[in-house]
Amino acid sequence: MIDDELWAALGDPTRRHLLDLLLADGFGTATGLSEHLPVTRQAVAKHLGVLERAELVVARKDGREVRYVVNEAQFARAVAQLTSVGAAWDAWLRRIKTIAESIQALRSAEGKETPS
Repeated sequence: MIDDELWAALGDPTRRHLLDLLLADGFGTATGLSEHLPVTRQAVAKHLGVLERAELVVARKDGREVRYVVNEAQFARAVAQLTSVGAAWDAWLRRIKTIAESIQALRSAEGKETPS
């Protein structure tokens, strides 16, 4: 089953970039992450909130800072869902290709028939 909140969170390129940064570095703060993006610290904090609600990241208080880490279980779930959706699309595209090839073959056969 596809989780709409999860995919809505992943639908934004800034949030995907944040996940990339967190995966590469292991953790990050809103301030530190904002240094790598063309958006404000406040915008990064809002994006992190969306990722947290989708359970893709976990916020951990560290003194006065909040550090964010990727929730590996939820991220793995997202990857599994994406793999499943990709496989379904591949099957649909193969079916469409087969239908298109059948139509083309019929048209070619009709064009080669000799008139009576």
